[in-house]
Amino acid sequence: MAQGSTVIMTQPGFVRAPQNSNWHTSLCDCFSDCGVCLCGTFCFTCLGCQVAADMNECCLCGTTVAMRTLYRTRYGIPGSICNDYITTIFCPVCSLCQIKRDINQRKAMNAF
Repeated sequence: MAQGSTVIMTQPGFVRAPQNSNWHTSLCDCFSDCGVCLCGTFCFTCLGCQVAADMNECCLCGTTVAMRTLYRTRYGIPGSICNDYITTIFCPVCSLCQIKRDINQRKAMNAF
C-alpha cells in the first residue's frame, strides 16, 4: 500500500436502518387516523401518490410490494418480501394506509 493512501471501510452514503423498529400502527388500525383510511378507501390512487411523494419515488410505485418492502427495510421493520406481497395483494388499502400512518407518525417524531 502506498504511503498516504486512504482505506475506505464503509460505503459512502450508506445509512444503517434502526434495528429495533416496528410499525407504529397495526395493519387494520383504521381508527388511529380516520382521514388516512377514508382517503385510502375512496381515493386509493391519491394516497398511493402521497406515499410515493413522501418516499421520493415515482407516483406509480406508491401502492406496490416494492414500496412496502423499501419502507420496511429503510426503517428496520421486521418482515419479508413474501409477507409484503401477501399483504399488498390481499389487503391493498390496509397496507397503503398502514404505510401512510407510519410516515405521519415518523414525521411527527422528526424521524422520517
